[in-house]
Amino acid sequence: MTESYQDMKTLEQLTRPNIWRLKPYSSARNEYSGKEAHVFLDANENPYNQPYNRYPDPLQWEVKKAVAKVKGVDVEHIFLGNGSDEAIDLPYRCFTQPGIDNVVAIEPTYGMYEVCADINDVEYRRVKLNSNFDLDAEAILAACDEHTKIIWLCSPNNPTGNALNREEMLKILERFEGIVIIDEAYSDFSREQSFRFELKAHPNLIVLNTMSKAWGSAAIRLGMAYASKEIIDLFNKVKYPYNINELTQRRALELLNDPYEVDKWVRLILQERNSMMEAFAQLPICRGIYPTQANFFLTKVTDAQAIYDYLVDEGIIVRNRTHVCLCQDCLRITIGTRAENSELLAALRNYPSK
Repeated sequence: MTESYQDMKTLEQLTRPNIWRLKPYSSARNEYSGKEAHVFLDANENPYNQPYNRYPDPLQWEVKKAVAKVKGVDVEHIFLGNGSDEAIDLPYRCFTQPGIDNVVAIEPTYGMYEVCADINDVEYRRVKLNSNFDLDAEAILAACDEHTKIIWLCSPNNPTGNALNREEMLKILERFEGIVIIDEAYSDFSREQSFRFELKAHPNLIVLNTMSKAWGSAAIRLGMAYASKEIIDLFNKVKYPYNINELTQRRALELLNDPYEVDKWVRLILQERNSMMEAFAQLPICRGIYPTQANFFLTKVTDAQAIYDYLVDEGIIVRNRTHVCLCQDCLRITIGTRAENSELLAALRNYPSK
């Protein structure tokens, strides 16, 4: 594919025709938008058990305002999803024709991109990273054809932990005529500047983020997508009307109103990561540790399956990635508390003496 950025397809050309024409469900809470009300007899809600008797704000405006303040992105460029999984699935539903279109992704990377492709009956094309787990823009673009609607990039990448080459990602953004999605789930741990600040320059860009990692809130299931207003409007047309529940919105607001606590968590995790990697490198089982800008590291060990099984017996769970492309005999180690990390190291110092 050799088209220039100026030849990028319009959003209407990229969008599935039925989605472009779609008239979204009109929820009761949307129909009086802009007016104040105090008596609600429109949505067949139970009048008791306040505040949980009421449907939540379908567009989560209060939470989006808090996200905008923390992340430096305009409210109209923010979509909130039921975890990042919803924000991963929606581009397939908006832009790809089942059985016709395809997407291109780096390999190895986060597995949900392929799962969602399979669910939506969309061909998933893999392009292997190099030996340093970095990408080649030319190889990515060469894998595309006239039916390629989306390119998936994850930086810092999972399971490898490294930030992808920014210049190579920019080449893809400028030359690909479809949608480029950069998943930045781990960006709060990275030294790289987020691509969410590039939205105005690249209308084909979607950037994903989450409250599951740095924000310590995997249980509330809140993911974000940053994109042009036009793409966000499409997502809002297709999403379920009340996709973010009231409990999640309330907890998110509590966290977003105290971002300095999260900054402290990130600093502690990064300090512990450095200490953990130094100690892990001294273990007899360690054959190497790959560079990381995430809250985990990938390490090559003597026998990933045997070591994983041993740790399970010890009540310690890490991620065995030995069957993932380019990751033979690799374990992915998440950074825990100092006590948790010390317990892992102590167990591995005893391997295989038990």
